[in-house]
Amino acid sequence: MTAFRSLVFTALFYLNLFGHMVIFSPAVLLGPDHVIWWVTRSWAKTSLWLLKVVTGTRAEITGQENIPAGAALIAAKHQAFWEVFALVPELDRPTFVLKKELMSIPLFGWYARRLGMIPVDREKRGAALNSILVGAQKAVASGRQIIIFPEGTRTEPGAEPEYRPGVHFLYSRLGVPLVPVALNSGVYWPRDSFVRREGTVRAQFMPAIMPGLDRHALLRQVKGAIEGRSLDLLRMAYRERDDLPITPVIAERLREES
Repeated sequence: MTAFRSLVFTALFYLNLFGHMVIFSPAVLLGPDHVIWWVTRSWAKTSLWLLKVVTGTRAEITGQENIPAGAALIAAKHQAFWEVFALVPELDRPTFVLKKELMSIPLFGWYARRLGMIPVDREKRGAALNSILVGAQKAVASGRQIIIFPEGTRTEPGAEPEYRPGVHFLYSRLGVPLVPVALNSGVYWPRDSFVRREGTVRAQFMPAIMPGLDRHALLRQVKGAIEGRSLDLLRMAYRERDDLPITPVIAERLREES
């Protein structure tokens, strides 16, 4: 039953995505900026609703009082596609740093440009960070929040984190507060599976880190906040549902904390 419900959700999820892009494209093309943000939030909220109704996967997001007004970096744990849309309704005109190749996808790329997403050319290697700075500075000047995944890719719950230089690069050059975000989405939305498990995905915005820290101090605070709370949320998931599948990595982490 879980597999069937997951397949139904996957079909409805992409139908909802393309439906929003196609149906509302004239309004987005001709209308003011608030129209595209209404469309984007509508897609995110209806996706969360579909996830809850079809698969029984609920969302609980807390800590919104820690989000500062105006421009900020939102540094989130990245375990699933869930956080790509679930965090959007909680923020004011957020932008993402995403692969340049995604900007070439028909319709999606047009929406991404219209939303002011920040493309990064990974083939430039060391120069890739500089390639995103102009877009990031433009977003900050407009008072927007930039969502960045410090590990650069999705990671398995409980896996040893490896934070990349991008988070400190943007923090040091933009001079805005950084808000860590902890979550446990990978337990219910595994990165290498179409299965969506019943339960409650939790995410929490942590207290903001003000500008001015050096690289080592920043990474120590960011990792401490994200990894510590994400582990708490991981333990919470398995306390609530002891029938959840458990990987060797998760089992080891839970044993360490027992």
